[in-house]
Amino acid sequence: MEEKELLPHLFRTEYSKITAVLCKLLGFEHLDIAEDIASETFLSASELWGLKGLPENPAAWLYTVAKNKAKNHLKHRAVFQQKVSVQLSQAVTSEVPEIDLSAQNIKDSQLQMMFAVCHPAISLESQIGLALRVLCGFGIEEIADAFLTGKDTINKRLLRAREKLREENIAIAFPEASQIPGRLEAVLRTLYLLFNEGYFSASHDHSLRKDLCLEAMRLTFLLTENEATNTPAVNALIALMSFQASRFEARTDDSGETILYDDQDTSLWDEDLIRQGQFFLNKASEGNTASKYHFEAGIAYWHTIKTNTPEKWENILQLYNHLLTVEYSPIAALNRTYALSRANSKEAALQEAKKLSLNDHYQYHLLLGELYTGIDNSLAHSALEKALALSHSSADKKIISQKIQQLTENG
Repeated sequence: MEEKELLPHLFRTEYSKITAVLCKLLGFEHLDIAEDIASETFLSASELWGLKGLPENPAAWLYTVAKNKAKNHLKHRAVFQQKVSVQLSQAVTSEVPEIDLSAQNIKDSQLQMMFAVCHPAISLESQIGLALRVLCGFGIEEIADAFLTGKDTINKRLLRAREKLREENIAIAFPEASQIPGRLEAVLRTLYLLFNEGYFSASHDHSLRKDLCLEAMRLTFLLTENEATNTPAVNALIALMSFQASRFEARTDDSGETILYDDQDTSLWDEDLIRQGQFFLNKASEGNTASKYHFEAGIAYWHTIKTNTPEKWENILQLYNHLLTVEYSPIAALNRTYALSRANSKEAALQEAKKLSLNDHYQYHLLLGELYTGIDNSLAHSALEKALALSHSSADKKIISQKIQQLTENG
């Protein structure tokens, strides 16, 4: 890998590791200092590597420089504290703690940081934003693009979140054993939403969307590697992500336009990720309880089956039935109704769809348009027009317009 490609790659993989270790050492109140040291490390790399060439082990070079910069900061802080300690009547040690950038401490620090930024004291949006910034090393502009909002909004959101975590004195540490189940639930929800932000994003930035998904998967893998957090729900979530990610390359064409499931080139599906999903789904079944991630992973698994048989859609339908009893959502209800149409008939699905009455959802009218097609094309056309009027993203509008055009052409 050339230098111009290597440094951005290392920034994505190593910046968050360095930040997590330093923030754990300095405390959340000094998160900005940890980020500054990590940034300065990469600035040094960009300046020196261009002059002297790449070091033999670039990652180790970054860790060494980060350690030295952190030690210098701690020494300066200690000197300052010693100068004012007489006035404050406080004994201050000048000893600089060891900065441990071993692989194990990096993993532990990132896990502990994960629990800190996913603390219920801050909003879900802020949790996802902090996870992207601190745990994934995303820039403010990238986060703004992911949320389809402005940089000022993201900066203010992250600032408020950091202030809240400082006010609440949130420690960067593993929760007590009795607290892990409840706190882990918040972590999984954040990682789930982070993955969805990439997978279902309206953005046409393919590389950004894929990076979001990969980072969510990387962080979830960290949970599987720790005995205290390697739970059935965690395994179910990584299974879900694996199945979804297996179809990532088939979901858009060369121009970034969305390709619907039935039109995807199945040869582009990643078989390794499908097998990985199957492995973790089997591990998830070892528990006595089933989370929403179990049912969603099961649904995603059946979507990796390339043949459209009644058995496939009946299994998907039953999994949606279970999912809706665990956690109801309008989207899941709509998807369940579509599965009913494939497993049974459009007529049966229409009866169920009318009970939902989700008149403000464009996807509801899109589903009605799909179900009415071939039964009453006039009603199908009317439903699709309503869906078009209610949709916001250009990608959705294009798909709906194409369906209207096809319906018109077919009479």
